[in-house]
Amino acid sequence: MLALLKIRNLALVDELAWEPEAGFLGITGETGAGKSVIMGGIALALGERADKSLIRSGESQCSIEALFQLPALQVDRLNARLDGAGVSPCDDGTLLIRRVITVSGNRQFINNCPVTLNLLRDVAGGLVDMHHPEAHRSLTSQERQLGLLDAYAGDDVLLASYQAAYRLWIAARQAHRDLMESEMANERELDFLRHQVDEIESAHFTAEEVAGLEERWQRARNASRLRDTAVPMAHLVDGDDSSLLPTLHRLMRGGRDLERLDASASAWLAPLENVIDELEVLSDTLQGYVQELSAGSEEIARLEERVALLDQLKRKYGSDWEEIEAHCAACRKRLDDVDNREDRLRELAAIEQSRRAELMEAAHALSSARRRAAVPLGREFLMHARHLGFLQSQFEVQLQPLSEPGPSGAECVEFLFGPNPGEPLKPLRLIASSGEMARVMLALKSALAQQDDTPLLIFDEIDANVGGEIARAVGMKMRELGHNHQVIAITHFPQVAALADHHYLISKGVRSGRTVSHLEEVSGDRRVAELMRMLGTGGTAAEAHARELLKLP
Repeated sequence: MLALLKIRNLALVDELAWEPEAGFLGITGETGAGKSVIMGGIALALGERADKSLIRSGESQCSIEALFQLPALQVDRLNARLDGAGVSPCDDGTLLIRRVITVSGNRQFINNCPVTLNLLRDVAGGLVDMHHPEAHRSLTSQERQLGLLDAYAGDDVLLASYQAAYRLWIAARQAHRDLMESEMANERELDFLRHQVDEIESAHFTAEEVAGLEERWQRARNASRLRDTAVPMAHLVDGDDSSLLPTLHRLMRGGRDLERLDASASAWLAPLENVIDELEVLSDTLQGYVQELSAGSEEIARLEERVALLDQLKRKYGSDWEEIEAHCAACRKRLDDVDNREDRLRELAAIEQSRRAELMEAAHALSSARRRAAVPLGREFLMHARHLGFLQSQFEVQLQPLSEPGPSGAECVEFLFGPNPGEPLKPLRLIASSGEMARVMLALKSALAQQDDTPLLIFDEIDANVGGEIARAVGMKMRELGHNHQVIAITHFPQVAALADHHYLISKGVRSGRTVSHLEEVSGDRRVAELMRMLGTGGTAAEAHARELLKLP
């Protein structure tokens, strides 16, 4: 649920901090008071594009913060996505989204980490479902209808399995087609490919040789100068009686004589032993190094030739041996594809056929789940639709097979609806009334209440263009949805507002010569007064009517 919404300097709102409750929340107020700013702030938090015109006049920036309290299952899924993007996880099940809109640009943050707008939209996509009068037209999309059917069927695992099989089949089909459609390489291309492979392979380089080739060559060509330095060093360490090691050994023997007469001498003799040990290792190392420097002119010439050959290959085929090997492998594969084209075509055709068989098996399982869900979804929709005034309506979920499997399955779906008796069922896209579409959407949402894990549902004046009794039925449905979701409804109908678990009033006034919007919860007599304003009348009768609306059926 949305636990906190903070807005600063957005349109008429200079500063707002709202801690919405759970359940069904109603927001009312006069036209122009700023209700749309509240919804706009939430939309911005979800990643809607923003521009500097939204900044309150006279200010340099505006900001929106939204704090969501999420269930454990949703937190686990979200944290996996955030971890992959290098964003801090949701501690204690809370997700903090912040957006800052300035004259020069916009920034967005998740859990105080800067993120891209695309990541914000991805993360926020499953948090809120927003509906307004024009948004119901999304129900006419067959893709949207298929998503609703899948949500009701609870076929997430089957759908994921199908989509994985579909991707494998598409890749196999494309590989087969690419080879079928490609022209046979001409002889010049083949000769060039063979030349490149021969040139690289005939060099007989290995990764081990290449790793130290340059260093060995430099050492061999400078062997004389290196010997001139290393030999005297070896002599200084252990060359004759005056060298370091013999001198230190004599020093150590003297120390041993002292130690026999004075045991305390052993404490300062220990470092001398370590020095002697290290010098002996150094002496052995220098002797071996001098022997390695004995490479003759033939070895130097061989190394120089290998270095030159490697440089030549680098200039042609890659900056290092790894790239050269990769290039050679690509050439060999191209030659193999051409030389064995018919065999490869048969192999790819078999793979495509196998992938298609796996796809159709997954499609059958998914289609069966959808068909099983279609009838009960229709029944449950009609139950809710009749509560919303469609007393004799008809509804059918029609599955139509596709000529070829698609990304979402082997069929498309069409929701057919007949709001009036005696009229044929028609696709939802042919329903012209926005009032009818709003109620259709609400009936579907009610049917999917148990399957829909979206924590927050927002209804922005979806009760427009309906009558008073139907408006109360709409309010009852939103109140029922509030048992499983946090539901926020912006409404002009007192029949809807009276059913809210919590009623918030947004109003505007003048402070320091500026118009500002203010949001507060109303209850008791203040709530009655707001309902009377919405009824458009006053007096004892209006008050009694308002209080009657507050009584739950």
